[in-house]
Amino acid sequence: MKSQKLFNPILFLKGMAMGAANVIPGVSGGTIAIITGIYERLINAIKSFDATALKLLIKFRWRQLVQHTDFYFLFSVGLGIIAAVFSLAKLFAFLFREYPVFIWAYFFGLVLASVYFVGKNVKKWHGITFLSFITGTLIAVAVTVLHPAVENDNPWYLFFNGVIAIISMILPGLSGSFVLILLGNYQLIAIDAINHFNLKILLPFVAGAIAGLIGFSHILSWLFKRYRYQTIALLTGFILGSLSILWPWKKAVYLTHNGQIIMKHGKPVVSYYKQILPDHFDGNFWLAVLLIIAGIISIVWIEKVSDNEVI
Repeated sequence: MKSQKLFNPILFLKGMAMGAANVIPGVSGGTIAIITGIYERLINAIKSFDATALKLLIKFRWRQLVQHTDFYFLFSVGLGIIAAVFSLAKLFAFLFREYPVFIWAYFFGLVLASVYFVGKNVKKWHGITFLSFITGTLIAVAVTVLHPAVENDNPWYLFFNGVIAIISMILPGLSGSFVLILLGNYQLIAIDAINHFNLKILLPFVAGAIAGLIGFSHILSWLFKRYRYQTIALLTGFILGSLSILWPWKKAVYLTHNGQIIMKHGKPVVSYYKQILPDHFDGNFWLAVLLIIAGIISIVWIEKVSDNEVI
């Protein structure tokens, strides 16, 4: 049953977790939404912004509009996301700068355990669900090894960037900023256009993002209704494939533009990571292992407090 409270503290905390994930390359808000058990409800709430919602808005039928769009749910989650961007995100940025291996280790354990808890929602594994799972895994792994395209400011390509970037944010295991890097327009959109408020670049991108968000939410909602277990298996594969990015021991390869390393907020922008094996089995290594275990335990706890429903 949908919550009738304007502010729900549990949903707020789940929104904060989604917002904090935005600063972690390879961890999308979609992954956290699945882990915390609000993914399908979030998709359906986004999908509800349709012709019916527009009619209710035009006729000023606020109560019906609130019910139709699951507004209270979106308000609590959205407020949590915004709060995280201005608070926890800064903390995570500091931790990634000072203790990268430890933070990667924790989230590696978090996502590793979520593969099981999301996958167990598939009540019966058979040929099609296994194929969906393998397909999702291969797609997520393939995305991590692609090389960036060339920058392109064509309005239709920017619109396409917006569509793909927002879809990657909805899907678990994919990072919106990472996808923009692959499309060749991270520097153009996330740095130059935003810093200079270049509407020529931002408007087609935002239009694509809005179209992609509403359109893809309808597709996902339809898939959940018609092919629920295959869809969950596909999403589980996305999560498993993202583990290659989250591996704690890695070497960063930075994004360049005209031979110069691209900087954002005084930090180099990572293009991709080259996974390596730990070279020392010292105290730091064992602390990282303990943090992986802590991440696994966190998911076990989250699964229990989420009424055993991870999707």
